[in-house]
Amino acid sequence: MLAALSGMEREYIRDRTLEGHESARKHGKTIGGAGVTDDHILSMALHLCEQGMSLRDIASRLVITTGKKKGQHPSPATVIRMLREHDEQTTAPLAS
Repeated sequence: MLAALSGMEREYIRDRTLEGHESARKHGKTIGGAGVTDDHILSMALHLCEQGMSLRDIASRLVITTGKKKGQHPSPATVIRMLREHDEQTTAPLAS
């Protein structure tokens, strides 16, 4: 009985959280942490990628220049997401 109540409570909290995120997006708020990439980091990542370097090596050579994480290296996941978004933006006009 207690497990059923806690499961219902968890679902209720999850639904309220999702509603809050949706409301925030409608009002122009962003969900998640601050962005750590900029055009300079992207161009450097593209250059290193063209040289055939691995994502880990690329991430270890890049340095975040602004914000709370200034001076740190982006994660390989951030690098791959940045490169994937760049590829999607450059190929999207061709598909139209």
